[in-house]
Amino acid sequence: MPIISVPQEFNQDDLYVDLRSIFGNPLFLKCEGFNFAGSVKLKAANEMVEAAERGGALRRGSVLVESSSGNLGVALSIIAASKGYGFRCVTDSRCNLATRLLMEALGAEVHVITEPDPETGYLGARLNYVRNLCASDRRYVWLNQYTNANAWKAHYRTTGPAIAQQFPGLDVVFVGAGTTGTLMGCARYFKDHHPSVRVVAVDTVGSVSFGTPAARRMLPGLGMNVRPPLLDESYVDEVLHVEEADAIRTCHRLARRGFLFGGSTGTVVSGATGWLARHGARDLTAVAIAPDLGERYLDTIYQSNWVQDLYGEGVLALDDPSAGVRAA
Repeated sequence: MPIISVPQEFNQDDLYVDLRSIFGNPLFLKCEGFNFAGSVKLKAANEMVEAAERGGALRRGSVLVESSSGNLGVALSIIAASKGYGFRCVTDSRCNLATRLLMEALGAEVHVITEPDPETGYLGARLNYVRNLCASDRRYVWLNQYTNANAWKAHYRTTGPAIAQQFPGLDVVFVGAGTTGTLMGCARYFKDHHPSVRVVAVDTVGSVSFGTPAARRMLPGLGMNVRPPLLDESYVDEVLHVEEADAIRTCHRLARRGFLFGGSTGTVVSGATGWLARHGARDLTAVAIAPDLGERYLDTIYQSNWVQDLYGEGVLALDDPSAGVRAA
């Protein structure tokens, strides 16, 4: 049995859900939410913190500060608490209430940006706040998940090899695109070690990461208002864009079978099942990465009034998870 002394030492890295019986297409879902942070972001957070410690940027008395829509903030809250650092998470009004309360319960300070930057939106406003904070007090240490190479190196070292080990005959892997740490770590690993594997990035409609027009986005996690600095499209074979309403419908379809996942997972699964259906890929071995679980979304994507207010009456009555998938 595993015995740990700090929370970041535990991560269930080999649990997969076979989704064929739910969606009719062969797809294995790699569940990354079974750790004390509840998401894939624990890997990147731990890698960035340890690198900052080795480099001398983090030391006794330091206060971590990071911009996050939720999951990385929770991961850093846990690590900061276990290591004795202070932590301030800079987020915005789209962050789930449950996520904010969780960070505060772990001892973090949560600063919510309520007004977007006129040109760069909420993300730009968050980053401006972080930069000003660091300039005002040298105790603050910004890991900067958006440019920190350790964010993708964590997945090059762990997530990619873990998938390859479990599925030596893998044909295609679907990875969500947010800050693109997970995407680039996995994509680089497969291109270096298993170049025959097709890497498909799944983004949300309204994100500008791959050059598509900006639009309203209400689900935290995937998508960016600016091009992610970590992104190198030469490692990505294909890009899919998924409507938020379709991601939510996919989450509800999974929940009706007992699997409660977050909005990012709904987006990735919607994109992956649509791709597999279009390609008639019943004999392919396909894996999608589920970034988190669904408990933190009970007051949003699993709350019918919230969904109907934002996406219209009857949005949950439509049950085709691939209807809003667009290939880039």
